[in-house]
Amino acid sequence: MKARCVLQAQADLAEGPHWWAEKGVLLWVDIEASRVGLFDPVTGLNRFLVVPSHVGAIVPMWDGELLVATAQGFVRLHPDSGVVSSLQDPEDDRPGNRFNDGKCDPWGRFWAGTMAYDFAAGAGSLWRVNADFSCVRQRQGLTISNGLAWSQDRGTLYFIDSPTRQVLAFPLTPSGDLSGEATPCIAIPKTWDALPDGMCIDAEGKLWIALFGGGAVTRWDPVSGLLLERLELPCRQVTSCCFGGPNLDQLFVTTARQEMDAAAIEAEPLAGGLFQADVGVKGLAAACFQVAV
Repeated sequence: MKARCVLQAQADLAEGPHWWAEKGVLLWVDIEASRVGLFDPVTGLNRFLVVPSHVGAIVPMWDGELLVATAQGFVRLHPDSGVVSSLQDPEDDRPGNRFNDGKCDPWGRFWAGTMAYDFAAGAGSLWRVNADFSCVRQRQGLTISNGLAWSQDRGTLYFIDSPTRQVLAFPLTPSGDLSGEATPCIAIPKTWDALPDGMCIDAEGKLWIALFGGGAVTRWDPVSGLLLERLELPCRQVTSCCFGGPNLDQLFVTTARQEMDAAAIEAEPLAGGLFQADVGVKGLAAACFQVAV
């Protein structure tokens, strides 16, 4: 497997890729630049939309607008006009926190987690935005709330709190609620000197995990906990991944160049870019946010 750079974005912290199948574009965020990217892999063109605060995750909504998790809570973003409307900030009492990774579950609800700017242990939470736009805390005591993925049978939520170096498997009820305590299913070896970051799941039920500091995306079996494959990238700060393309058979990968000096950037000139790879397996279609009808 080989990854090719399809956009030399030079982003400090590119994250949160999401394939917007309706539009045929890859949504992604440049967190600390407070901007959302819309990348067309056919033309190679990328368009940015700026939001008022640091942006951690983005998903399409049922009506064609975008739902965004930011340092000032959840907002709506119009993809054409760029107009931003505030919805709710469930952590307005925690100005030292910001939203990080997030995704919609198969029921169309938006899950997104927070973290402290100073990486304070236990300062973050995992939230869910329901169909009526209410926000409900799902877990607290997290440090860097990160990758999310749901099993194809909708029975399991996979979740990463990066400093733990683990993927947790949460059992779910038939309606998608957490139904018990999580069990660790994957562990990233400490000797790798890398943290698990963003994550996605393929059509065979295997997890693809970006390794921040590890220069790779790795494929794992969540049942056995075994490493299956490794996609190397030419930069160490690999942040997240998702499947996309017309057949959902392309893996898109985001990277960063956070706190890299000139010498480090010279050694890794593609850091902060978007990558694309043919990995020989298809992914699952990403859900969009749905409201109650």
